[in-house]
Amino acid sequence: MKNLKMVLEFDGSRYKGWQKQGDNDLTLQGKLEEVLSKITGEAVKISGCERSDVGVHAENYIANFHTSCNLSDDTILDCLCEELPEDIVVKSMVEASEKFHAAYNIKSKTYVYKINNNELRDVFNRKYVYHTDVKLDLEEMRITAKALVGTHDFESFSTVTETVRDTIKTINYINITEEAGIIEIEINGDDFLWNMMRIVIGSLLEVGKENLRPLDIEYLVKDKTASAYIPMTKTKGLYLRSVQY
Repeated sequence: MKNLKMVLEFDGSRYKGWQKQGDNDLTLQGKLEEVLSKITGEAVKISGCERSDVGVHAENYIANFHTSCNLSDDTILDCLCEELPEDIVVKSMVEASEKFHAAYNIKSKTYVYKINNNELRDVFNRKYVYHTDVKLDLEEMRITAKALVGTHDFESFSTVTETVRDTIKTINYINITEEAGIIEIEINGDDFLWNMMRIVIGSLLEVGKENLRPLDIEYLVKDKTASAYIPMTKTKGLYLRSVQY
């Protein structure tokens, strides 16, 4: 039996996240398992590196599955290109060690949030970029980002349930860049809590819009109710950029 590792790119606009929900193939996992089971003639179970939220995109999402079929790896990859919908692409597929699991032994994950800060929205990227015509103060956002980098208890920046015991996470860096009015906020961390990324981005946007001061963030990290009044960003601008093992 082979353990095949895939690198995926997908447009999450019409999917209900990664995680399969019963027989619902409107999830990325559900769609991929449906297609792979058809190709291999087996009941395929795919493991993903992350449970992405509804509407989140990915540039390099890691997944793996086991198969006993006699098809070559290249043949399976070619069949995936033919059978998958246009909003999912398998960029590469290689045989991994038997013990490899996409969700295990991850050292860090990198996300990016894309913002159109021009006066007019772009009709061609409206599904993939968050638009605000309020001129964002990038320097204040960068000051705020420095306060969020490091190891903190991020319970206040998430919507975790009582079943989550460990809310202490480490953000390794936050880079904020801008070109021609398109802003990218790139965040790398060891792990992220449920909705943590959207709330972190939301807090940076509130600072950029001058609704919060950078100093406020230090207090909000300690405020267990902060997630109730920091607006979460829309998922359409959020991408999983890469996973480091």
